[in-house]
Amino acid sequence: MRAFGATGTEPPKALGLSGKFARAVTVFAVPATHPLSERAPAESAAVRRQGFVPQQTLASAVECVGVGLHSGMSVTMTIHPAGPDHGIVFRRLDVEGDARDIPARFDRVVDTRMCTVLGNQVGVTVGTVEHLMAAFAGLGVDNARVDLDGPEVPIMDGSSAPFVFLIECTGLEEQAAPRRVVRVLKEVSLADGPATASLAPGRCLTLDCEIDFTSAAIARQALALPLVNGAFRKELSRARTFGFLEDVEKLRAAGLARGGSLENAIVVDAGRVLNEEGLRYEDEFVRHKALDALGDLYLAGGMVIGAFRGVRSGHGANNRLLRALFADPSAWRIDDLTIAESEAAERDFHARPGLAAE
Repeated sequence: MRAFGATGTEPPKALGLSGKFARAVTVFAVPATHPLSERAPAESAAVRRQGFVPQQTLASAVECVGVGLHSGMSVTMTIHPAGPDHGIVFRRLDVEGDARDIPARFDRVVDTRMCTVLGNQVGVTVGTVEHLMAAFAGLGVDNARVDLDGPEVPIMDGSSAPFVFLIECTGLEEQAAPRRVVRVLKEVSLADGPATASLAPGRCLTLDCEIDFTSAAIARQALALPLVNGAFRKELSRARTFGFLEDVEKLRAAGLARGGSLENAIVVDAGRVLNEEGLRYEDEFVRHKALDALGDLYLAGGMVIGAFRGVRSGHGANNRLLRALFADPSAWRIDDLTIAESEAAERDFHARPGLAAE
């Protein structure tokens, strides 16, 4: 087994990750038992000839070790390839019996206090799934099985960049089935005090987010981003989760943030950022909110094709929005994504900067 670069991928600095990440986690390329590997290229080519974008999975399994943000526990995670139409499924290896699998679906969300927690019918849960789900969405991973020996996806550096690195280590493999997307047909919205969230029809998934905090370190930030032309990797993947020093003791008393540190979160106190390295983006806070929204929306069971707008929204509002969407059969449709549609969306936004911040 070899550490970073096991499959020829550049070390994590290619994504702007610090040496702290390299010291905190070990990555291996794990041989995968993947019976579709030999025939997948020919069959995915047939899907393309029919005019559709093929589904994708990992070319082989990849493993990492990290700490859970809220549990504080060391967790080993292995992402395995999976067959067409499998979707994303989490498996708790520390749970015995048949009820250890948890599908990554919006209707399996059981808690949204400080992260997105999924659960199955017997109460087995897995938490902090949103950053990994965002990486799957941003890189186009349709099918995977995620094995964990604990109750939480490791937080890594607080962003999706380490998961992007893991996936790029092994690469992606096209599959013999068209990619399925959730197309928004009419606007669906909800409001909870000052927080609002909505989905409307669109040519591709766009994320339009706005936050407003009293802290001078954050204040008001806004971002509008179409998820095309590699925008996720460039504009969102490195944005870290954040919190306030004054809230740490309250969170830990509630059994949360036990694994939090300056190595895996931006910490704000008295209007200033405590992390010595500062911010990765000038507006990193709102970019992380957009990253969270992407991960939460991917629990629809596929990429949402539509325009998301969130003002002071969080995991709870994101999940309630998906539930409201799917509660109205006239508001959505499952489609196979065509190459023509995908290329048209890329062209529509090609001449734009890809990012509009107010």
